[in-house]
Amino acid sequence: MIILLAVVLALNSADSGTIGAVAAPLEADLGISHAQLGLFATVSSGVGAVAAPVAGVLADRTTRVRLLVITIAVWSASMVVGGLAPNYLWLLLSRITLGAAVAAAGPIVASLIGDFFAPNERAKIYGWVLTGELVGAGLALLVGGDVAAWLTWRAPFLGLAAISLGLAAALWRLMPEPRRGGAGRLPPGRLRHHDAAAEADQAKATILEEGVLPDPDRVLRRDPDKMTFWQAARYVLGIRTNRTLIIATAVGYFFFAGLRTFALLFALDRYGLPQALVSLVIIPIGLGAVFGTLFGGRFTDRLVRRRRTNARVTVPAYAYSAAALVFLPGLVLANIWLSVVFFTLGACFLASANAPLGAARLDIVPSALWGRAESVRTVLQLAAEAAGPIAFGFVADEFGGMSGRGAGLRDAFLVMLVPLLVNGLWLLRARRSYRTDVATAAAARPAAEPVTERA
Repeated sequence: MIILLAVVLALNSADSGTIGAVAAPLEADLGISHAQLGLFATVSSGVGAVAAPVAGVLADRTTRVRLLVITIAVWSASMVVGGLAPNYLWLLLSRITLGAAVAAAGPIVASLIGDFFAPNERAKIYGWVLTGELVGAGLALLVGGDVAAWLTWRAPFLGLAAISLGLAAALWRLMPEPRRGGAGRLPPGRLRHHDAAAEADQAKATILEEGVLPDPDRVLRRDPDKMTFWQAARYVLGIRTNRTLIIATAVGYFFFAGLRTFALLFALDRYGLPQALVSLVIIPIGLGAVFGTLFGGRFTDRLVRRRRTNARVTVPAYAYSAAALVFLPGLVLANIWLSVVFFTLGACFLASANAPLGAARLDIVPSALWGRAESVRTVLQLAAEAAGPIAFGFVADEFGGMSGRGAGLRDAFLVMLVPLLVNGLWLLRARRSYRTDVATAAAARPAAEPVTERA
């Protein structure tokens, strides 16, 4: 289950990473600017933000595995259209359908993780699954750029389309539909050998043992299955911790989207490296991000088991601030090998925030609303991802006109470190509300079991 869910996110990220990997030949072939390149990601993410509410409702009320298979098939068809695009406008239009299909992945994957895996292991599981995002983006940058150099920038898109069809078939054959509310949870022994305590929700148990009371005005007492999307959205946005987590996640993905789109161009322009060598430089940075994702989840779960119940918000808060501080010397230094050390550490800190944030969102939202809550977050995340590349590209074009192209991208990254640093400080405010919101979610009325069996 972990591998299949990770591959879903890997292909999602690989498509966006491919845009960055083939940026140089794509810009040369179609005669486009940095800002126009960033618009590809903006259109895809913007359309995804519009489609996400529908995906969230379907994730809570329909068979999730079937929905995921259908969206991946649509996703594959969109990549074929993009790979065959004869001009800039055609490729831009192909991103519309792709964005709508990608929007379903976040709510479905989050809901499946909540129902497949025990609460005490959610951050760790999220770490493994989110590793797919990084592996997909990394392979796209490494392989996509080389394939584009050997063949054409169209080849990586067509290759991803074929892989996506294989994933859709594997999901249909291998992934069962779990029962809602954690009733279809996999036994912990399937993951590793330990005592039955791993099945318990340690954070919630500790919070309730310490006498933390739910907010009586926020306890969900109505049937969540009868709530419209807008009623559910108002409810989940009324959760104070959730608002903070959503904003923090969006800012993190804003920076990551710009990094993913322009990292290769920055290395090519800043250090004057050939394409093949730049691809090798990406490897340690990618490994740092993978390590951070896995370590962040496992470390946070360990702290929770030691009754550090706020760990799922404090760990990512410190990680975001540390990432901004570590990226700074890497961008300023002109020596590529010293810069790589700092970029690797920065990627490690940046990536380590995502897994505990994902687990924290499941902690504070009633299980019957997981899909819709994640779709609300997905809307804001995709909006941030849409704004990231075009904002980075615009700032780079403005600074590049004064100090050269490579310096323009460097200055754009330096400017964007400021919101990343502030983001970590902003997230610390969730410490005051997280425990109350966990207790409030635990007191919610459960939903009736939806029809989840596959025909």
